[in-house]
Amino acid sequence: MFFSSVFRVLFLIGSLLVAGSQQAVSAEDRPNLLWFVVDDMSANFSCYGETLISTPHVDALAAGGMRFTRAFVTAPVCSSSRSAMIAGMYQTSIGAHHHRSGRGKHRIQLPGEVEPLPALLHKAGYFTCIGSGLEGLDHRSLPTKKPRRGKTDYNFDWDEAIYDSHDWADRAEGQPFFMQVQLHGGKLRGDSEQANAAFADRVVVELGSATDPDNVTLPPYYPRDPVLLADWAAYLDSVRLTDWHVGEVIARLEKEGLLENTLVIFMTDHGISHARGKQFLYDEGAHIPFIVSGPGVGAGVVREDLIEHIDMAAISLVAAGLEVPGWMQGRDLLAADYAAREAVFGARDRCGEAADRIRSVRTATHLYIRHFHPARPHLMPNDYKDSKAIIRRLRELEAAGEVSDLTRDLLFAPVRPAEELYAWTTDRWQTVNLASDPASAEVLKTLSRRLDDWISETGDRGDESPGVYDLEIADELAVIKAGTPRHETFSKNAEIYRQWMKEGK
Repeated sequence: MFFSSVFRVLFLIGSLLVAGSQQAVSAEDRPNLLWFVVDDMSANFSCYGETLISTPHVDALAAGGMRFTRAFVTAPVCSSSRSAMIAGMYQTSIGAHHHRSGRGKHRIQLPGEVEPLPALLHKAGYFTCIGSGLEGLDHRSLPTKKPRRGKTDYNFDWDEAIYDSHDWADRAEGQPFFMQVQLHGGKLRGDSEQANAAFADRVVVELGSATDPDNVTLPPYYPRDPVLLADWAAYLDSVRLTDWHVGEVIARLEKEGLLENTLVIFMTDHGISHARGKQFLYDEGAHIPFIVSGPGVGAGVVREDLIEHIDMAAISLVAAGLEVPGWMQGRDLLAADYAAREAVFGARDRCGEAADRIRSVRTATHLYIRHFHPARPHLMPNDYKDSKAIIRRLRELEAAGEVSDLTRDLLFAPVRPAEELYAWTTDRWQTVNLASDPASAEVLKTLSRRLDDWISETGDRGDESPGVYDLEIADELAVIKAGTPRHETFSKNAEIYRQWMKEGK
């Protein structure tokens, strides 16, 4: 059974509310809605405390609106995060939690009355579009003569008709629009040293200078190695280029006389892609920038309450004059009677061939993480991550005995602790696990119970069965060219996970 009986009642109530509200408010009286959704980027913006680079356009957006300092994704990988985002629901509740799933012979359907946000807005009269936000430039901020729709990456079946176009320019006169500006973000930097060097050359041409790797500050568990420093510098330059693109879109809105009547939400789909970032539930992978600006939003507001990225769906519906369906788990953060969340939750599941299950709960003071497969190492076999120069370099340094004890313990231990507990507000990079500290025993117990309740109440689907894993791996291999090193590595890794499943590891 997908959901408890309570959820089924909420589905029915929610659908009735949406239908009623669509009749009550005409589309022409509603504001435009514009989302910036950026790939693979943490909160490395000036307004969030980054000092090595300047991000004037995102900073201006924050200064003119509301900046959330404690925003977290419910999934630290693209497709699972975006599936949750567009449904306004936990990916674990709708069966979309395994990365890049439901794409081939194995299909995934949204449960009950759940609909993607663009479908709800489309039915309410909005022109729905997804693209770069700039005519003549693509999601990488590069010139293009063939504009196309932007990244979706949803792990369930959906009707492409929920999007009308790649750009709001195609709408009828006076029709409000919902635009998703999809940007390449942290993916602008490359997986290789050569790609990062080429990107640095591009940045010099377009922005006037590139970030000096020697000035970069890394998290304490990453060695100050030239490969890692150059990569982080390239990442910061990807933030700068993203900021430029944001500024151009905002300038376009202003030029077209649309800015004052457009609610803008800026966020990223998860944190930086790195060994302990993307795919994992520490701050490096789960903490994101989240800014809301536009009609009815006060300027210069900073909020420190905990929020989840799925809340953006509810914010958008209410701004459009629609009711939030009862099945939606996201909340309207701008409501006058909004009650702040006491905790936020996260989940990591299969990423490519790397089968895993991790869950987390975070309060204002502590982050609790539970590993359901602790016998599997942190840097487990994963073709996607192992293809990156930074991961290859980390493995080389570890094999040569040239990493610190902290790096070895956090990244290269053959097993993981079943439970982790961090005082995350003071332990910025989550390096001191308090799970075995007697003084933290009561906190550990309380958060463990809270996580159990969330898993039960939200209908967490958990691990894939071995049969579904086989189907998904076959679907993934079908789109990787046979005979290539990647195909071979992916296949060999999958066999490792199949063996671990048999062993109960």
